[in-house]
Amino acid sequence: MKFIASSASLLKQLQHISGVINTNTVLPILEDFLFEVEKNKLTVVATDLETVMRVQLDIEAKDSGKVCVPSKVLLDSLKNIPEQPLTFSIDKNFGIEITSDNGKYKVMGENPDNFPKEPAADETTSFKMPASALVTAINKTLFAASNNDLHPAMNGVFFELDKNGMLTVATDAHRLVRYQRSDINCPKKDSFIAPRKPLTLLKSAIPFTDEEIELSYNDNYLFVTHGTTQMSCRLIDARFPDYKVVIPTDNPYKLTLSKADFQNALRRVNVFSNKSTNQVVLNISGSELQLATQDVDFSFEGNERMSCQYDGEDLTIAFNARFLIEMLNAADSEEVVMELSTPTKAGIIKPTEKEESEDLLMLVMPLMLNQ
Repeated sequence: MKFIASSASLLKQLQHISGVINTNTVLPILEDFLFEVEKNKLTVVATDLETVMRVQLDIEAKDSGKVCVPSKVLLDSLKNIPEQPLTFSIDKNFGIEITSDNGKYKVMGENPDNFPKEPAADETTSFKMPASALVTAINKTLFAASNNDLHPAMNGVFFELDKNGMLTVATDAHRLVRYQRSDINCPKKDSFIAPRKPLTLLKSAIPFTDEEIELSYNDNYLFVTHGTTQMSCRLIDARFPDYKVVIPTDNPYKLTLSKADFQNALRRVNVFSNKSTNQVVLNISGSELQLATQDVDFSFEGNERMSCQYDGEDLTIAFNARFLIEMLNAADSEEVVMELSTPTKAGIIKPTEKEESEDLLMLVMPLMLNQ
């Protein structure tokens, strides 16, 4: 088998999917890309058994065939080869010879029959949405997903679908983010949990444009198709916590702040906080907010004050500063409003302005004040 491909476009496509490949894998073949050549098209597949990504690019080829190529050596070599046509020649023992303008490189491939088969897209439900809408939904929620393997249901993003829109939720039990869109029509009322890794890969593989992207799912898998890029991943088989019951409905105190000023103040005082809790104490009275952090072990202290608009009784409440900084990143407005109640009740953060078809709500649990 022989084919000719552009070194730059091959590298670009491989970089889109190389994040799927784990370095310490049990099966050595999972460290390879699967190359499938047919009718002047090259399809490249990467998998870690849970997630599969495939891309397609135009090449010159007279025949068809398959081969598994070691991913690391191929990527490392392509990064150092300037843009030019590369000729790949594969012999019957899967030996691969790559010829450039002034070089020749050899690498041993593997039998493609040993490469894991992809999941079949059987009995799926499909719907379309703008690529930018999916990227936004992932960006606004994924950071709040848990890393704790003891709670697998929280290790991804919960998608809740119905004819009126799509809702995504992520939580790690200390904070929760709910993002809602009313401009997407899903075929029926349904829900699933997509894991962290494929969503992370997806948001960097698909462009932030209004081009349509297709999502299909069945009981076990999610399939996403955008142009020549396809991804499938195994869904998390667990019950997502009932997020509705933890969202307080009666937080009467409203604290309105400049997002940038609040975030910068949090970053400055967090340097002096206890590194295990990142605790920042907010003292709110009238139109002034005081932020205080300390690390008793090192005699560190950080204090700042800033102006705010506050409608409520004087309040002292503590939060994890790192959580607040990350959550403020998800708000796109210049000002945010924090809805508060008592020092032991969850606070809610919302942007003051939003798009007509979008709604973002972020909840954060307070920390004990005597820590």
